[in-house]
Amino acid sequence: MLAGAYAERTGELSFIDELWPALTAAMAWIDGEGDSNHDGFLDYARGADTGLANQGWKDSVDSVFHSDGNSAGGPVALVEVQGYVYAARRAMARLAAHRGIAEGADLWRQRAEVLRDAVEARFWMEDRGFYALALDGRGRPCRVRASNAGHLLYAGLPAPERAAQLARQLLSPAFDGGWGVRTLAHGEVRFNPMSYRNGSVWPHDTALCAAGLARYGERRGAIRILGETFEAAVHFGMRLPELYCGFARAPGEPPIAYPVACLPQAWSAGAVFMMLQASLGLTIDARRREVMIDRPELPMGVDRIELQRLAVGEAVFDLVFERVGGRIVAVPAGADADVVRVMVRA
Repeated sequence: MLAGAYAERTGELSFIDELWPALTAAMAWIDGEGDSNHDGFLDYARGADTGLANQGWKDSVDSVFHSDGNSAGGPVALVEVQGYVYAARRAMARLAAHRGIAEGADLWRQRAEVLRDAVEARFWMEDRGFYALALDGRGRPCRVRASNAGHLLYAGLPAPERAAQLARQLLSPAFDGGWGVRTLAHGEVRFNPMSYRNGSVWPHDTALCAAGLARYGERRGAIRILGETFEAAVHFGMRLPELYCGFARAPGEPPIAYPVACLPQAWSAGAVFMMLQASLGLTIDARRREVMIDRPELPMGVDRIELQRLAVGEAVFDLVFERVGGRIVAVPAGADADVVRVMVRA
């Protein structure tokens, strides 16, 4: 995923050439050892009783479970991880095409679609309009609504109609209590707003969900979440912590701090830029020297944002977003502004 994003953003395909043996080896591992029970999904299982029971980003012992509260036995296939694999295969297809490997590009695209179909068939919960948190070692879905499914939107895996259902729930009070996206929906069996990963709010997790919402056209939802996160940051001295509690927002009350959260936290700091990019609808194809801006939005109360020294290939320019009437306009400025093609979809 990262190699594909790096190539698109920088156009440095020579670096991808250096990485290619490692990239293909990584994909081979995913298809081999990474799928321990050979069901087509990347999974994990601890190698000893002293190891971590859960090995996704939510690696707490209580973070992967069934709707009755029982923990999921391994090997566990997390829903968001399948999204990462899907995006990785799509990235490999694009990179193979850039390197002139047409047969390899077709193969990676086919494998991505096979995985997409499998996720839609095995993880989707029709009665809940949501994706299951994981499959346990017996292939049973963990029928729990967690923020993990929001990462699927970021990866671009869900069909549009299912993405819309998922988006509505992520933006509902069950997930969004007013300070960002909770890690677990209110009402699920292990929900606790003071839990480390079962009801708290993690800025990086929120940002991935927001970027996914924007990817599927839910720009207003992304901007709402950005605004909530910004307001939370104000209460934390403009330094977003690792996480904070997931209590519902109350008038005049700040977000409730998680007592032992890391502060500062790198992925929380990075989350701000991801949410801003998602809200502005900004993507860059450096190889073609193109900047695409799709239906940009600005947070409430912010009428102007200037991105300074934005690099696209060798060109460096500024990009100004400004609220004019009821529209957001984007204007490039600087010596290299004419070198880059800026396309805006209002």
